Amino acid sequence: MKRALLYYFFLLLPVLARTQDVSVQVEYPSVVESGQQFSVTWTVNAGGGEFSAPSFEGFYKLMGPQTSYSSSTQIINGKMSHQTSYTYVYFLQAVKEGKYVISPAVFTLKNKTYQSDSMRIEVINSNTRQANVQAGGSTRQENTRIESAGGDIFIDLTLNRREVYLGEHITATVKIFTRVNLSGINEIKYPPFTGFLKADLETPPLNSLREENVNGTVYGTGVIQQFLLYPQVSGEITIEPVQITVLVQQKSRQIDPFFGDFFASYQTIPKTVVSKAAKVNVKPLPGVKPDDYSGAVGKFDLKANISKDSVNVNDAVNFKVVISGTGNLKLASAPGIKLPPDVEVYDPKITDNIKNSLNGTSGQKTSEYLLIPRHYGDFTIPSVTYSYFNTSTGKYERLTTQEFHFHARKGTEQNAGITVYGGVLKEDVKYVGKDIRFIKGDPGKLDRSSNYSILNRAFYSLYAITLFIFLLVLFVRREHIRRNADLTAVRNRKAGKIAAKRLREASACLKRGETDRFHEEILKSIWGYLSDKLNIPVSDLTRSNAVSVLKKKVIEDSVIEKLTGILDTCEFARYAPSATGTEATALYEDASQFIRTVENSIG
Repeated sequence: MKRALLYYFFLLLPVLARTQDVSVQVEYPSVVESGQQFSVTWTVNAGGGEFSAPSFEGFYKLMGPQTSYSSSTQIINGKMSHQTSYTYVYFLQAVKEGKYVISPAVFTLKNKTYQSDSMRIEVINSNTRQANVQAGGSTRQENTRIESAGGDIFIDLTLNRREVYLGEHITATVKIFTRVNLSGINEIKYPPFTGFLKADLETPPLNSLREENVNGTVYGTGVIQQFLLYPQVSGEITIEPVQITVLVQQKSRQIDPFFGDFFASYQTIPKTVVSKAAKVNVKPLPGVKPDDYSGAVGKFDLKANISKDSVNVNDAVNFKVVISGTGNLKLASAPGIKLPPDVEVYDPKITDNIKNSLNGTSGQKTSEYLLIPRHYGDFTIPSVTYSYFNTSTGKYERLTTQEFHFHARKGTEQNAGITVYGGVLKEDVKYVGKDIRFIKGDPGKLDRSSNYSILNRAFYSLYAITLFIFLLVLFVRREHIRRNADLTAVRNRKAGKIAAKRLREASACLKRGETDRFHEEILKSIWGYLSDKLNIPVSDLTRSNAVSVLKKKVIEDSVIEKLTGILDTCEFARYAPSATGTEATALYEDASQFIRTVENSIG
């Protein structure tokens, strides 16, 4: 049975591989030096097709393709997933400096073609880096944005803008540049960002570095963390440096003149690098602020709606105001509304649906007001105004909604006797005759009862019956525990039921046409029944032991011969399956008859 399952598993693997989506991924360096040798790797998650590499114009092909295959299978919570990957590696050499675009690779499977992304590789002149080093050991240029460039490893705190309005967002990026091997990052100390409201942007973990050309030198670069900053004060603000401790791999012994680096050992040395401080010029908001200025800076839109236009007195109306756009939505205050004193308004329920990205904070902020009219009549919700500062125009802008009207009807007949006073503040609203309930002073007529339950015969009868039921349940429970304490006796009593259950499983296999499984279930039911009924451990259970014990139990020889016939038929069918449906049915009836006979004889 195990062998059949393995065959079925390996036959299923190609089917699973074909059902997944085919993708062609490419890995390559984005910047190389002229004369440098490098590799390009394509990975395809399907097999059985034809892979065609591009022509590599502008580069010299040294070797390739080198192909490899990997496969993995996972079974989680009963669900099986299979992953297959074929890898094609080419080794190239850069010839001449310039920027090159290499066409995609093509993978053809079942008359369908799949393409990878195009490759964009920049080849720089290796003499440029040497000239920069000879000129003073620094690769910094006058107009470059990399302020900390120079050396084998450095970090840079990059800001997307250095001059902003008060409340306008700034994207800060902490990036590492290295030309040595790193084994990890030990510690990172970020500045406190004094004068800013900081929000962390979701940054992928730094698992690998990407080549980048920095003033003619190729560095491995990676983004460590990105932040979204909102300045809260005007003037020049200095952002303190970022300090990072990295683990650098260095050779701990000299290179052998015969074997080179083969026997060289490495050690990990911590090294602390610090970025340069960054300065930001924060301009105050120009002009005179409007009276309804909300503190919002960016680009926004304003919408409003009302839940219903007709309600009963003292029923609620929902008035919703939605502010959407891009900017400092978290700092923006809720818009104010003005209502007549006959309408009671509660503090708004504010919900945010905001997302931070490199372009700032975008989304919407919803303010939901609960309005309750305390007097019947027609009411008007005046236009809601909302002022903000538009950073693109450098001016204040005002958003306005339309007016909303609703009608409050008189109360129902149940509230007809309630007088509601309008034209006052909500603190002074009173429900005359309803808000105070006086305590009743008259105790009414009280009679002493002469009927005591303790003097009633039914009370003692009920008590005796309850006590008897309790003692009966206690006795049955203790007897049940005593019977189940003897595991051998329990197995003996339940042997027939367990065997019948296995025979039903065998019958189901017979109906499905699974003859191998059918004979296996018959054997399980017979051997399991004999082990439980005759109290023989499975490890000691053999045909001779079972026959010997059955004879001691005074079982007829015909029944024992039927047992041996069942065992011979099942074992022969497992290795040479040729039984027909009639023979299998007869075998099932013989097994059932044997178990019933032994069960009735032994008890």
